[in-house]
Amino acid sequence: MHLLLSLGVFWLLPLALTLEEDSPVDCFPRRTVLYHRDNAYLFYEEGVYNYSTMLLREDLGLLMLGAREAVYALDLNDISKKQASVKWEVTEQQQNECKNKGKDPKLECKNYIRILHKMEDGRMYVCGTNAFDPECDYMSYMDGKLTLEKNTDDGKGRCPFDPFQRHASIMVDNDLYSATSMNFLGSEPVLMRSPPQSIRTEFKSSWLNEPAFVSMIHMPESDKSPTGDDDKVYLFFSETAVECDCYNKLVVNRVARVCKGDLGGERTLQKKWTSFLKARLDCPVLESQLPFLIQDTYRWCDPQRPWQDCLFYAVFTPQSDTSDLSAVCAYNMLDIARVFSEGKYKAPVHVETSFVKWVMYSGDVPVPRPGACIDNDARKEGINQTLDLPDRTLQFIRDKPLMDQVIEPKGEEPLLVRRGAKFTRIIVNQVQAADGKMYDVMFVGTEDGTILKAVNYDKEMFIIEEVHLFKSPEPIKILQFSQKTGWLYAGSDSGAVQIPLATCRRSSSCMDCVLARDPYCGWDKDAGKCTDLSSTQKELIQSVKDGNASLCQDTGPIKPLEESIWPGGNLKLDCPKPSNLATTSWERDNRPLTLSSRHELLQDGLLILNASLADAGLYHCVSIERSKTDEYTSTVAMYDVTVMPPGSGKGDRTSFPEAQRDGPSVAGLQAVVALLTICLVGLVGWNCYKGHLPVPWKNRNKNGGQSQENHEQGDLNGSRIQQDTRPENKPLVSAVNSGSSNNNHNSEEAADAENVNQPSLQYIDDESEI
Repeated sequence: MHLLLSLGVFWLLPLALTLEEDSPVDCFPRRTVLYHRDNAYLFYEEGVYNYSTMLLREDLGLLMLGAREAVYALDLNDISKKQASVKWEVTEQQQNECKNKGKDPKLECKNYIRILHKMEDGRMYVCGTNAFDPECDYMSYMDGKLTLEKNTDDGKGRCPFDPFQRHASIMVDNDLYSATSMNFLGSEPVLMRSPPQSIRTEFKSSWLNEPAFVSMIHMPESDKSPTGDDDKVYLFFSETAVECDCYNKLVVNRVARVCKGDLGGERTLQKKWTSFLKARLDCPVLESQLPFLIQDTYRWCDPQRPWQDCLFYAVFTPQSDTSDLSAVCAYNMLDIARVFSEGKYKAPVHVETSFVKWVMYSGDVPVPRPGACIDNDARKEGINQTLDLPDRTLQFIRDKPLMDQVIEPKGEEPLLVRRGAKFTRIIVNQVQAADGKMYDVMFVGTEDGTILKAVNYDKEMFIIEEVHLFKSPEPIKILQFSQKTGWLYAGSDSGAVQIPLATCRRSSSCMDCVLARDPYCGWDKDAGKCTDLSSTQKELIQSVKDGNASLCQDTGPIKPLEESIWPGGNLKLDCPKPSNLATTSWERDNRPLTLSSRHELLQDGLLILNASLADAGLYHCVSIERSKTDEYTSTVAMYDVTVMPPGSGKGDRTSFPEAQRDGPSVAGLQAVVALLTICLVGLVGWNCYKGHLPVPWKNRNKNGGQSQENHEQGDLNGSRIQQDTRPENKPLVSAVNSGSSNNNHNSEEAADAENVNQPSLQYIDDESEI
C-alpha cells in the first residue's frame, strides 16, 4: 500500500509542476512603468478629495469631474487645465443635523457628487449626498462658466445617503434610472425611474436582498426589431442569494433588466416594475468554492453590427480574504437576452413553516410571458402598455422574478486571471492590428492605483504593461475613455489622471516593440522607432499573436562603455532588464561569467566587489526572452573594464580622486602648516627652557645615579617635592599624598616608601635646580 502511494506521488509530481509552470494566475505584466509625473496629466486641488464621478462632454471638449463638494470642467485634451468649477457645499446647519444623527462631521457629513449625466437640452443633472440628505440640481456650462441653477430636487431614491455605499445610475431620454437606497439606514434598496413617470421595485427580499449595486447599461433593443420589442435597461449587482439552501449567507452576482416603456400595473404592481427579471451571473475562477463578486462592467458594441453581438466585460474579486485573485469575464448580449426571453423561472416552495426552498418552476406560464416587454404579439391581443397586462401575469412576476438558468461567460472561463492587487474598474477598446484583425484591449484599474493593459490572444492571457498612476497606492474608483481623443481618464481619492492608450515610445528597439505584442504599436524600419499604427500608413513590423521578432534586422554590435577601477575597489555595471519576462546573464571576454563571492547579481546590473587585476575584461549583459515562436537574445549593455595598477590613475573615471598638488589653495595650506610648525617648535623650546618638560640628557644623568640619590638625598628630594606641590602655577606630573607629607622628616621608612612610589619623570623647580 505504501509503495502504491509513493508511486502515485511520483506520478503526480511532474503533472503538478507542469500545472504550476502554466498556471494562469502567474500572468505577469511584460513591462512595469513606475510612477513619474511625466507619464500622465494630473489634476487635483488642495483640500478636495474623492474624484470619483465623471462625465465626458466631447461636444464641449470637456471632462466633467465630480468630487467632494465641487464639480470641475477640465480640458479634455489636458485635464491639468481647469476651465471652470463650481462649489456645492453643505451648510453649517446641515452638517450639525448630520452630526446629530451619529455621522462623522469631517468625513460623512459632506456633499459627495455621485450622479452626473447629460440631458437632451445640453444641461447636466447632478446629485450629491448632501450630508446624508441627498439633493439633485441642474448645471449648465456657458461662456466658460459652470453654474448650478439652484433648482433642487429631492434626491431620495436617486442618490445614495451614504457617500461610500455602492450605487448605479443612467440617463435615458431625460429619464433617470437609479439603483440605490431609499432611506437613511440604507435598508430599503430600490431600482427606480424618476418622475414624471416614477416607478420602482417592490420592497421584497425576492426582488432585492441586501444588494451592492455596480452599474447600469441601456440597450437599444427596439432598433430594427422584427418583433417590435422595447429598449431595456440592465442592472449589474451582487446580493445575498435567497435561493441558496445553506447555513451561512451566500452572496452571488446578478444581472437584472427592466423595459424602458414599463408603466406599472393597473391594480397589481401599481407604480412598480412589471418587467423586472433577474438571473445569476457566474465567473468561474479555478473552481473556487465561493463565487467571485462583480465590481464593474463595460459594454462594448461594434457600431456596424446589431446589438445582439455586444459584449459585457466585468471584473470580479473574491468575497473572502483567503484568495488574492481577480478575474475578467466577458458575456455575450445574446446569451443574456435568451435567458430572460426563453429561460425557466425559479419559484419558492414552502417546505416547512419557517423555511422556503427555491426550485425550477415547471407549471404553466401565463400569456403574455411574465417580465416581457410589450411587443407585436401583445399588441395583437389588445395589450398596448403594461397597464393592460392581466393580473395573472403580474402576480406571477411579483412572486417569481428570479430566472433558473445561470449566465455563463464567453468561452466558459475568464479572459484574465491575476494574483495581486484587486481589480476595481475596466474599460475595453477594440483596435485593428497590422494583421487586419480586431483585438479587444482591456484596461483594468486596481486597488493599488495601477492600470493593467491586457489582451487575450486565443485564450492566452497576456499583460502588455502595468502603469502606476499615483505616487502613493490608492484604489482607482472610476475609468472613462474618449474615442475622440484616444485618452483614458482615471479618478481616485486624491486626483484624476489622463493617460494615452498607445504607449509605443516606451519601446526603444525593434525586438522590444514586437515582443511587447501591443496591437497599437509596430516598428517603423525607416524611422527606426516604435510607432502607433493609427498615425501612419506605412507597413510596420508587428506580431501580436505570436511575438515573432525574427523580422527585426540585426542592429549590429554596440559600442562598449569604458569603465576603470582601482584594485580593491567596487564597481557596478548597469543592465536594466528590457521586460519582466526576460532573463539576463553576463559574459566576460565572450565566455559565461564565472560568479564568485566577489560578484553580486542585482536586478539591474552586476556588482564587482574588492576588484583585482583578474576582473579586467569585456563584459556583456545579454537579455533572453521567449515568445510563442522562439527565444530571442539581445545585448543590453557592454562594458570594457580596466583595473588600474597602483601608481596610475589617468583615464580612470571611477577611481579615487588624486590629491591636488598646486593651486592657490594648496600654497595657502602649506604656509599655514609652516607657521604652525614654527609655533610648535617655539612652544616646546620655551617649556624645555622653563623646565616644564624633561630634558633628555638631564634624565640620562639622573637615571644613572638614581639609586644613589634615592638613598643619599631622600630627605632632600622629599623636601623638594613638598615645596613643588605648594605653588599653584607649578604642577607636578603625579601628586603626592598631602596627608603623609608632614611625616617625611620623622621616619626614615616613610621617606623610603615615598621615594619608591614617586615616578621617575617629574617637573623640576628651576630655582632649586640652580
